[in-house]
Amino acid sequence: MGRASIQISRTSSSSSPPAVTTTSTSVTETVNGEHDFRISGYSLSKGIGIGKYVASDTFMVGGYSWAIYFYPDGKSLEDNATYVSLFIALASEGSDVRALFELTLLDQSGRERHKVHSHFGRALESGPYTLKYRGSMWGYKRFFKRSALETSDYLKDDCLQVHCCVGVVKSRTEGPKTYSIHVPPSDIGQQFGQLLECGKGTDVSFQVKDETFSAHKLVLAARSPVFRAQLFGPMKDQNTRCIIVEDIEPPVFKALLHFMYWDSLPDMEEVTGMSTKWATTLMSQHLLAAADRYGLDRLRVLCETNLCQDVAINTVATTLALAEQHHCHQLKAVCLKFIASPENLRAVMQTDGFDYLKESCPEVLTQLLEYVARISEHSPAISKRINDVIPDGVDVHGRRVKQRL
Repeated sequence: MGRASIQISRTSSSSSPPAVTTTSTSVTETVNGEHDFRISGYSLSKGIGIGKYVASDTFMVGGYSWAIYFYPDGKSLEDNATYVSLFIALASEGSDVRALFELTLLDQSGRERHKVHSHFGRALESGPYTLKYRGSMWGYKRFFKRSALETSDYLKDDCLQVHCCVGVVKSRTEGPKTYSIHVPPSDIGQQFGQLLECGKGTDVSFQVKDETFSAHKLVLAARSPVFRAQLFGPMKDQNTRCIIVEDIEPPVFKALLHFMYWDSLPDMEEVTGMSTKWATTLMSQHLLAAADRYGLDRLRVLCETNLCQDVAINTVATTLALAEQHHCHQLKAVCLKFIASPENLRAVMQTDGFDYLKESCPEVLTQLLEYVARISEHSPAISKRINDVIPDGVDVHGRRVKQRL
């Protein structure tokens, strides 16, 4: 870090004010980019001549063009085509371009025993490599012995795969800003929320059981593809002034409207009128279903996140059923893992929610048993505890077994 000290003196008998100190920082870093080069028909490229190459397409990194050069017969006459050569070259105009490089010949057997030559991740005694002009190269004349290459896992179906990484070194100096203008955060959600609260300009109402909610067609159509089709599509409802909503409770619909205007979840305790964690979880479950119904993907993910955080014995089975019905894969995985835990399984199976899960999503029980089986494989003690709570007629691997008389 560079530091500059400015001293201000005054021609007066009073003492001088403290010196003003400014700061600046020199930042040196790399701008990185990668390129994959597939060399197809390797055997046909042999014999093109020493010093002759096949080249990749050019690619941009750090404001410069680069290319990979592969020499099937080698680059040097003295090697007499014993080795293949591989280089990365500066393909655009430039002088004293400093960079780090990595060339990787990929193992195509799936064992990931790649041949890697890299500047990255290690100390360089002389610093980054410097390319003086267009056409300058970095690489290896003796990259791989040709006879060994042709019998290795690097060559498959007469093809080679090369991965290249270039890190162009850039430097800049950061000093104090000469201005500081505060940009306030977006408040569009607050403005739309206030529009909902004041009720001005509403042009559609929703009858949800014994409660009525007013809203703005354009706002709903902008936020939800389902409302857009319902209010403005070719199959729109005949009466778009008052729409009857089935299968949703009023507090849930109120929370749904709150999100569509404010773009945030409401206070669940305020909406439900209860301060219990169970009530909050129940609201999140219903709101997730409503979000899926109206195509509100962000609300759906928010509810899914809350349910993952609040998974509990008395609610996890119904949450799992909900996750299965609405294709919430991450939430489903969290629930399965929680239930399959030996200390939770018996308690969950005794809840009313587990009975609902068995009736509504019987196929999920097979997946649950697979989770249980994975856990039991690692510990005989755990396996015994789990067998004590597995339903009659099923083993820990989900197989039907003949019950003992």
